[in-house]
Amino acid sequence: MRQSLFPHPKSLLLVLAAALLPPLLGVIPGIPVGYVLYLVCLALIYAIVALGLNLLIGYAGQFSLGHAGFLAIGAYASAVLTQRFGWPFLLALPMAGLLTAAVGFLLGLPALRLSGPYLALVTLGFGLSIPQLVLWRGELTGGAGGLRDLPPASVLGLELRSESAYYYLVFLVIVALTLFARNVVQSHTGRAFIAIRDSEIAAQAMGVNLTRYKTTAFALSAFYAGVAGSLYAHLIRFISPESFTVILSVEFLTMIVVGGLGSVSGSIVGALFLTALPEVFARLPVLKDFKNLFIVVFGAVLILTILFFPRGLAGAWSTRTRPIPPPAEPAARPQEAV
Repeated sequence: MRQSLFPHPKSLLLVLAAALLPPLLGVIPGIPVGYVLYLVCLALIYAIVALGLNLLIGYAGQFSLGHAGFLAIGAYASAVLTQRFGWPFLLALPMAGLLTAAVGFLLGLPALRLSGPYLALVTLGFGLSIPQLVLWRGELTGGAGGLRDLPPASVLGLELRSESAYYYLVFLVIVALTLFARNVVQSHTGRAFIAIRDSEIAAQAMGVNLTRYKTTAFALSAFYAGVAGSLYAHLIRFISPESFTVILSVEFLTMIVVGGLGSVSGSIVGALFLTALPEVFARLPVLKDFKNLFIVVFGAVLILTILFFPRGLAGAWSTRTRPIPPPAEPAARPQEAV
């Protein structure tokens, strides 16, 4: 039975609680509201990337290790359009997503003939090449020095300079993209993605157009990363090639595995969890002297999740909260004839 395309009442309560986060943080003494909201914005931006990556890997079964490259394309596209050409942010944001989606569509063409580790190597090469292209076009992208003092995001002429104002912008974007992703996976396109993930031969035998849906999965996933890149650039207001490494692509992959492959809510849970976890570990006095601790933490969390929570945190929670059906009553034995 097809589920409703509208959010569940529990989801609406979570959305309401998230909308009230800034004023709630303001009444708690000792909380650096600006820094906390900055981290939440960063986590939600990463969650947008994770949503798109989960559509690609968790639903369509197409592997990618190059999503930091897509994030870089969206970030630089939005930064160049607003700083160099004077575009308003509300036009640069969707344009960054569309330009990145076009690149994702082109990258999806090799996926028609490749799969598994071969496709992973292609996307890895793509992710490694984007920072080099940024350096090559230094007169436009700022080269190794990056682009500094990017204009703040603005909505209808109102500049969003405070963390709370930017939080609401990111919050509205991720709500819209989450609803869109949820509707996609429940549509004919989502069922085609799942059929391709389970068996390409069986999907093709059922009439699924592999060319159409594989390239659609890459383009859709890249669009999410491009929108996230635009939001990332105007949150940090400084971008450089060193911000988009392969390690970041691995972090995105870890987020959807920890949150739950093939789960829209798992993408958000994984991004929030793994963005907050390094901050918590970095503040522990025992671990302050360890360099690159977050890499060790990501590796340990990934291993433990695969071992104990193969369906991710969201899958483990849904299994825990799902009511256990009562045992079936044994069928009555027929009476023997006397």
